[in-house]
Amino acid sequence: MCFVGHPSEIRPPNRKSRLAPFPISVYSVCSVGNSSDTSQLPVAIIGGGITGLAAAHRLARQGRPFRLFESSDRLGGNIRTEHHPDGWLLEAGPNSLQLTPPVAALLDELALTPLTASPAAKNRYIVRNGSPVPAPASPPAFLQSPLFSLPAKLRLFTDLARRPRNRTADISLADFVGSHFGHELVDYGLRPFVSGVYAGDASQLSARHSFPSLWEAERTHGSLIRALAAHLPDGSVELNAHVTGLVPGQPWKLSWRRTDADHAPHTASFAAVILALPAASLASLPIGAMGERPLADLADVSYPPVSSLFIGYKRNQVSHPLDGFGMLIPPAEHRSVLGVLFNSTLFPGRAPADHVGLTVMTGGALRPDLAHVDDDPLLALVQNDLAELLGVNGDPVFVRRNVWPRAIPQYNLGYERFLDVIDRAENAHPGLHIGGNVRNGISVPNCLAAGETLASRATEPATEPSSQRS
Repeated sequence: MCFVGHPSEIRPPNRKSRLAPFPISVYSVCSVGNSSDTSQLPVAIIGGGITGLAAAHRLARQGRPFRLFESSDRLGGNIRTEHHPDGWLLEAGPNSLQLTPPVAALLDELALTPLTASPAAKNRYIVRNGSPVPAPASPPAFLQSPLFSLPAKLRLFTDLARRPRNRTADISLADFVGSHFGHELVDYGLRPFVSGVYAGDASQLSARHSFPSLWEAERTHGSLIRALAAHLPDGSVELNAHVTGLVPGQPWKLSWRRTDADHAPHTASFAAVILALPAASLASLPIGAMGERPLADLADVSYPPVSSLFIGYKRNQVSHPLDGFGMLIPPAEHRSVLGVLFNSTLFPGRAPADHVGLTVMTGGALRPDLAHVDDDPLLALVQNDLAELLGVNGDPVFVRRNVWPRAIPQYNLGYERFLDVIDRAENAHPGLHIGGNVRNGISVPNCLAAGETLASRATEPATEPSSQRS
């Protein structure tokens, strides 16, 4: 699913008060005294990605003053759409999201119309023995599918006889699924999904933290970004604002400087602080009068690099019908590509007439070196795979590359130690609330839900600190 009206650059509407160092607005009123009455002070939100924007939107709906600080010159984080004048439209980050009930409710609030995937994108392909094979979408299709052998199919039915199991220790996602369904379903079902979605390694990802619903099941049985930004009050957003430190207390003191102007230091007071940042930014953020870094251990969270290539061809250059969502390539196939999205099949307007657009992902936890290969050699590797798997011939007519040096946090085995670090920081500093993909899940719906939760927690009356485990 995507949205009508994606912008190429995500910025707040052109309002001078938004960009002034000290906007004159109820949303930026700051106390310089030491009063313990913080009820009239705004909430600080650090990070203007999807989680921070969702938190800001919810606070605005509640009529609660806030101020959002984003170190770059745009909002949206890794979510970015690019329009090209010759008819190509591409996503630099996530291409779609699941229309869950909370997401549907948010879209309704923002008056956005969801654009669902075309019926022509009915298939999901998985490569086996050098050929794309449609993934089975139903039990009868699974029994008839050439993707899995007869022993693998029979193994699926033996799992129905298993009794509930309460594991005492975490295991890898590969071992978890393998213990239920065998290694063939791991190699040609789980691993391509994990490498294509997480850019991760199923042998390293934690079953408990990466897929908590599976763990629990075993135990029991338009532009979203621009719309969010447009609904924020005047004076509530500071772009190019680098937060240099936080001092806990009643009120909280936040120090920051502009990165696009005078670089002069500024200080403001807040009732509470929401941190919606990636792990590395959390790790380096001083929190305390002496510049302490209670989240420093988060620097060890693994973020493998990913390179995304949007490649355009004339339709007659591709022999495959492209009648699907895309194609995942298992590591067992020893290819350079993690997966391919059939963008021009999924949604209209992604390519000029008589052309097709594909998004190709490389790199990830298993082949991080490929994310850093120079443009021409990488394109040659990708072209070879596309020629053999999709029948592509000739050079592309359009290529756009985006590299994410730190793409997706990996919930690897032992990840609970990072969650403990976050819990301890919150418990030690009342009024501090931390969330986002480092804690609450990597999907866009996960991050939206995290923002809603953070806004709710930041406006609750002070209570005894508690763990916010998802």
